[in-house]
Amino acid sequence: MRTLGLFEAKQKLSELVERAGRGERIGITRRGKLTALIVSAHPEVSLEEVFRDIEGVRGRARRDKGVTAKRLIEEGRV
Repeated sequence: MRTLGLFEAKQKLSELVERAGRGERIGITRRGKLTALIVSAHPEVSLEEVFRDIEGVRGRARRDKGVTAKRLIEEGRV
């Protein structure tokens, strides 16, 4: 997943929407934290991608002591 800052995303919104329509996931950050995702309205996601995303979240949770799955969900990080 490619990420970019909010300012750059505003300047390239049309391009980003086009790329998301082709299946690319694009993260938007604000002050360095992932805030939003631009994704296809009709995603074709493989199980491999789903499991990779889950493993990524679990890996971050292990590194960040005290971070719970509930907190990640509430913050929109999952």
